[in-house]
Amino acid sequence: MRFALLADGSALSAGASPLPHRVLADVFVRTRAHEAALVLGAALWTALLAQVAIAVPGSPVPITGQTLAVVLTAAALGPGRGMAAQLVYLLLGAVGLPFFAKAASGWGQLVGPTGGYLVAFLPAAWLVGLAARHGYDRRPWTAVPVFLVGQLVILGIGMGWLRVAVSLDSATAFHKGFAPFVPGGVLKAAIAGLLTALAWRLVQARASKATAS
Repeated sequence: MRFALLADGSALSAGASPLPHRVLADVFVRTRAHEAALVLGAALWTALLAQVAIAVPGSPVPITGQTLAVVLTAAALGPGRGMAAQLVYLLLGAVGLPFFAKAASGWGQLVGPTGGYLVAFLPAAWLVGLAARHGYDRRPWTAVPVFLVGQLVILGIGMGWLRVAVSLDSATAFHKGFAPFVPGGVLKAAIAGLLTALAWRLVQARASKATAS
């Protein structure tokens, strides 16, 4: 497969339409089957990282790897496919597959006290994917803030849902459903920012090599 570099530095494969802004998946996707495979793969990746769970004393919400998967896959797939991947993830977990944290499943997980965090994957994926569509995932110093915002969107919606579901006051909801997860969110944003920036450098290096040959 031959590649050429676009004016903004992104890679464009031979025969693809010259979109002004592309996400990583656009470099490789050729058919609807490719798109479907990437969406399903992103959902499965989220399910896998959901099993990386650490209990938080005094909080019903564990620290998991889910939100890292959400922002990474959204950046790679773009807003539409990224949100679709999270919708597939939620539906598969809701119908009984052990895809949620600690191998939990069922509709109760979505409507229970911690369901807000799961539902928030949808808007977070859309926002991060949209930012990636505009090229903010290509350099660490722009990617990390975007990914942190994605994490905070999830925490904010989840905290609000938790507060209503179990009748907590605002301060208690903040200390149980938001504050303990901010350091992990910063770390996950940094990891995601470095990985996406590295992925773009590899794509561009491959494109440069292809155009030189």
